[in-house]
Amino acid sequence: MSETTETSATPLTFPREGLPSVIETTHDLRRAADALRNGTGPVAIDAERASGYRYSSRAYLIQVRREGAGTFLIDPTYVEDMTPLSEVINPIEWILHASTQDIGCLVEVGLEPTALFDTELAGRLLGRPKVGLGSLLETDLNVSLAKEHSAADWSTRPLPEPWLIYAALDVELLIELRELQKAELIERERWHWAEQEFAYLTSWRPPTQRDEPWRRTSGIHTVRKPEQLAIVRELWQLRDQIARDKDKAPGRVLPDLAIIDIAKKDLKTARDVFKLDSLRNRSHKALADTWWDARVRAMSDPHPPSASPKGTVLPPPKAWAEKNPEAAQRWDAVRPAINAFAEALDIAPELIVSPDIVRRLCWEGGSRLRDAAELRDWLIDQGCRPWQIDLITDVITQSAAELASAHAIEDSN
Repeated sequence: MSETTETSATPLTFPREGLPSVIETTHDLRRAADALRNGTGPVAIDAERASGYRYSSRAYLIQVRREGAGTFLIDPTYVEDMTPLSEVINPIEWILHASTQDIGCLVEVGLEPTALFDTELAGRLLGRPKVGLGSLLETDLNVSLAKEHSAADWSTRPLPEPWLIYAALDVELLIELRELQKAELIERERWHWAEQEFAYLTSWRPPTQRDEPWRRTSGIHTVRKPEQLAIVRELWQLRDQIARDKDKAPGRVLPDLAIIDIAKKDLKTARDVFKLDSLRNRSHKALADTWWDARVRAMSDPHPPSASPKGTVLPPPKAWAEKNPEAAQRWDAVRPAINAFAEALDIAPELIVSPDIVRRLCWEGGSRLRDAAELRDWLIDQGCRPWQIDLITDVITQSAAELASAHAIEDSN
């Protein structure tokens, strides 16, 4: 594993070839595509969104870099047809950092990877304690990268020059970082893990909205009465529609805390809503009558939601001792075994197997916990990759067998 040098990291403050102009026309995009076509090796790519400011998750800036071609900054709000770029880079290996954050908005404009390398995931597979791009660059390349504009509103136009410098630097060293990480993955015999994960990510797409998304409102665990849950649902759905229509982040239309307050507090009029501290600014308070009307509608709902969500969502493991004692025992046996195994490999347990899969396995029980062949088939159905299945099958079956043996001894006594 690479070691951090004792000397302080060298600050990366400006692109080595200068700051490129932002591409805003199809003509300039074609010229960039021609340059990229004549470059060599994989292409580093990144995208900037306006999370926390806009409802949509679209890309507001796309950065691309390739050896022999240089770095290009592309404004997809002006260049609507990315075909000249996609024809060149889609067949090439992409290098991204935290690819699942950007794949969705890139696919939206016609950029789809056929092969990729994710530097964040590579860092996790190598057991790095910190896998942010800045941390990895310091650890592996002894370079420091400022991240002060990561949460900026990238829908701003024109984009300030300091932001453009930041954006260009995000792809400046991805190619060098990828080379070092790949070499270490091969050296530590983990490259086949990475290959399978990267292949899986090429077809990954953002999940569709889950059932009853309003149940993810922060603080909803404090709301138990059906009529209050009906208010949360009504307010969440109204807020979502307003946010979508205005292309504004939902939390900027109405904070989650305000939804919970309106649902739980003893309010008599719209004026009481207006006075809530959780309505933090004028735009929130300007719609006080709207929020009050939504509350009134919800209070008369003849079919308020129950405290339990629909579908097959499992209760939290801390509740299993009462609801499913045998599952609780399986959880207490299997989870520590997986954690210990992952710790010995110096990687996070969720990299080997999803916690949701472990919970489902322990809750349902059955012969698959003891039968390695049956367990492997089940893990395949859950979407686990071969390397994960090879690592975890024996850990699970052995911990289940030890639990069964302990029960047998107790029964004999």
